[in-house]
Order: sequence, then structure tokens, then C-alpha cells
Amino acid sequence: MAAARSIASLSLSFGLVSIPVRLFSATESSATIRFHLLAPDGSRLEQQYVSKSTGKKVERAEMTKGYEFEKGKFVVFTPDELKALEESPSHLVEIVAFVPDKAVDPLYYDKAYFIAPDKRGGKPYSLLQRALQASGRCALASWNNKGKTCMVQIRATDDGMVFQQLLWSAEVRSLKDLDIEHAPVSAAELKLALQIIAQGESDSYDPDQYENVEQKRVLAAIDAKIEGQQIVAPAEESAPSGGQVIDLMDALRASLTGGAKKKASGGRATVAEVSPLPAAKRTRAVKRAEVPPAAAPAKRARK
Repeated sequence: MAAARSIASLSLSFGLVSIPVRLFSATESSATIRFHLLAPDGSRLEQQYVSKSTGKKVERAEMTKGYEFEKGKFVVFTPDELKALEESPSHLVEIVAFVPDKAVDPLYYDKAYFIAPDKRGGKPYSLLQRALQASGRCALASWNNKGKTCMVQIRATDDGMVFQQLLWSAEVRSLKDLDIEHAPVSAAELKLALQIIAQGESDSYDPDQYENVEQKRVLAAIDAKIEGQQIVAPAEESAPSGGQVIDLMDALRASLTGGAKKKASGGRATVAEVSPLPAAKRTRAVKRAEVPPAAAPAKRARK
């Protein structure tokens, strides 16, 4: 993974104390394998915007932005008008409340960042970090990010503080909208389910224990393509018939027995595999994905 680079300098307001901090992205997308759209001759394609009414290409300099308030009717805004609607640029992040650590539902989590102390910010940064840990609370703050106001959660860990951008309430749907029917559960069924959970208990989530099997499969396919081989689709696993009736208690007992055997043999109870590959492999994967089909014969000819 590439060295962390600061993307912004901010001032975190903690009461009358101002903490200078630097902002870092907490995630990186280099592990994503991207495929590019190519022409029949293997050259890259570029995107163009075409008018629906005339069919002619429209240059970016000629474009305007509009809001559709009725079907086919728009109010148009100039770049200056849109600029005037933005919040004034500010590096101040103002803490507005302190809430319990678990008070923010992860459904509201958007992009995650890290914050680290800037020059002369070490002492107040460490003080806020320790105070949040000791209180069992996190901070809610208002942040003007690129002209748009958003809410953030600041939570402390042993290594530093996480700066978690949050979604607004209107951006998150509710499970109540699904009108889920809750069926009755017997005490015996619940007891077996709890025993299955106990078998697979873990004190924490360690992403390094899991592997992104889909990425490995795609990388293998890219290697095969570069070597001139054909991609063969894996055989589909037979699924139970939709009309098959499975007794819930029998399924729970079988799960409990199978989990016990797996635990006794040293196997993991979990089957999900989703951790990222090492950085070197991720970089190689991105480069592979950018090789056009026409390049493969040339590489084989050199061998």
C-alpha cells in the first residue's frame, strides 16, 4: 500500500481549544481490478455527450446544469449561481455533541478518514483521544467539505482517531419500509441458534484472516488471457429445489453438529473470504487489467 499522504489541513474545535490536524483517506481503491472499454482494434474508447434532440456532440464548455422540477422541464443554473449556493470555504471542524460510542448506526457511515496531529497539535490531540476513550463517547462535528456541509463522527482508537463522514437521514432508508413479517420463534429453536452462534464466536474482526477469492479468480483469468488461454466457466452447483421443504429444527441440529466437527478439526467456522491481497499483487492486477487484447500475442511471441 502506498505511503499515506495528507489531503487537507483542518482545525478541530474542542471547546475553546483548537487542534490543528491533518486529514488522510482511510481506504484506497488500488485493489480494485478495473476493465476498460475498448474498440474492436483494441484502442481505448472515450466518453462523449450527445444531445438527445439533435444527436450532435456537445462540448463540455457548452454544457449547463439544470434541475428537473417536472417531466421534461428544467430550471437552469449557471456556474456562478451554483458557486454562490456553496458554503464558504472553511478549515474549521466544529464539535457539536458527544454521544455514546455505539449511538451512531453504521448505516449512516459514508467515507472514512484518519486525522493526525499537525504542528503543535500533539498535546491537544492526545488529550481529546484519551478523553473520548475514557468517557466511552465519540464526537459529532460539522465539516464543510468542498463547499458542502456534512456531519462527521470522530471516534478514538488506541492508534489515533477516525474521522467518519456520515450520511444525512434522507439518504438512509428504513427497514420499516419493507414491512417485514416477523414469524414466531420457539424457545428450542432459539436455543439451538444461540449454540451455533457460540460455536463461531470471535472477540474481534481480523480482515487479514480472510481472502478475496473473487479477485484471485479474476487475476487468474487475466493471467490466462495474457498467456492466450481460453476462460472456462466453472460448473454451476446444484441448488435445492424451490419446492423442497426443510425442517428448521433438523437444519439447526445439523448445523450444530457440522460446526462442532469443523471446530474439532481446527477448521474455521466462517466461510466468507474477503480480505485484500498484498499491495504488490494489487498493483500487478491493475496493470494486467489495462493490457488491451492486442498486446497478448506480442507478449507470447517474445517467450
